[in-house]
Amino acid sequence: MTASRIHRLTLTHFRNYRAAQLEARGDVVVLVGPNGAGKTNCIEAVSFLSPGRGLRRATLEDVADNQGDGSWAVSAEVEGALGLATLGTGIDAPGADTQATSRRCRIDREPVSSVTAFGDHLRMVWLTPAMDGLFLGAASERRRFFDRLVLAIDSEHTSRVSALDRSLRSRNRLLEVRNYDDHWCDAIERETAELAVAVAATRGQTATKLAAMLRARGASAFPSAHIMLDGWMENALLTEPATAVEDRYRQILREGRARDAAAGRTLDGPHLTDLQVIYAPKNMPARDASTGEQKALLIGLVLAHATLVAEMTGITPLLLLDEVVAHLDPSRRHALFAELTKLGAQVWMTGADPAAFAGIGAAGEIFDVDSGRIGRRA
Repeated sequence: MTASRIHRLTLTHFRNYRAAQLEARGDVVVLVGPNGAGKTNCIEAVSFLSPGRGLRRATLEDVADNQGDGSWAVSAEVEGALGLATLGTGIDAPGADTQATSRRCRIDREPVSSVTAFGDHLRMVWLTPAMDGLFLGAASERRRFFDRLVLAIDSEHTSRVSALDRSLRSRNRLLEVRNYDDHWCDAIERETAELAVAVAATRGQTATKLAAMLRARGASAFPSAHIMLDGWMENALLTEPATAVEDRYRQILREGRARDAAAGRTLDGPHLTDLQVIYAPKNMPARDASTGEQKALLIGLVLAHATLVAEMTGITPLLLLDEVVAHLDPSRRHALFAELTKLGAQVWMTGADPAAFAGIGAAGEIFDVDSGRIGRRA
């Protein structure tokens, strides 16, 4: 099993970091400092070394230093599935002849076509305070959360989800035309059905394996969950041939054209799938659990997922845990540190109170963060 590790991280004009560097020697990297110092900005920069838009889903322009020229860069010396490598990403300063901001990605200083290539070196899992309301929020938030879990296993998943969204938008625009061409519609729906099945199949396989992983977890301070996807296509693909499901969805799209045209959107498909989570100890929906129970449940879910990523890919993922320990009692904090040690991952954690990390052990190191500066605590 190979663990994803960052040995040196360099930030240039990223958020509130004009220029900063951090050299990590241990398995647990803790960033401490007051609110607004830049702790989350630092681990957000790390998250840009994985497929997707980072842990805040920010636009490329939003993460640039306000005092800079609009450019930014993140680079890291990493040890991962393919050994030692240098990963780098960022954008150039906008120019008068620039039509659109383009993200550049490099591995060992050689350009690569997209950030998806970083998945060959690192896998990443994260948990942020923004996820605390996951079980009470909209289905779209849970769907995005689950797609992120899938992405840590299959680095092409986001590309397929994006392609499906584009295909659905194309169909919606065509249906807006009063006398649309049936042949064009057939072609778009054929593409949509193919993409929908590809997305749903990967989701369904991941959900099945993660559900089994959660059932197999032993006694823990972080309760188990029963999970399932509320989407007919994901569930149908577990027992039916993909071609049969694809044909059925294509028929649903054809028969639903008038209805979808009136609604201005496609009313059936995996773009509407929801993630259902049951709090196992009390056998009740996670949304009905207490705030503390939901937090513990979410941590348990992420830990189980990290274990699944390691088993399925052979790569123990890097964990980014933003302000996770702040609301845990001492016993759960120590339980979390023990679980992380057992996982064998490199973990980056943030918090305002250094005392909360007293139990991280000899493998941990603490860095002080203040106004875009990072320094190792003596």
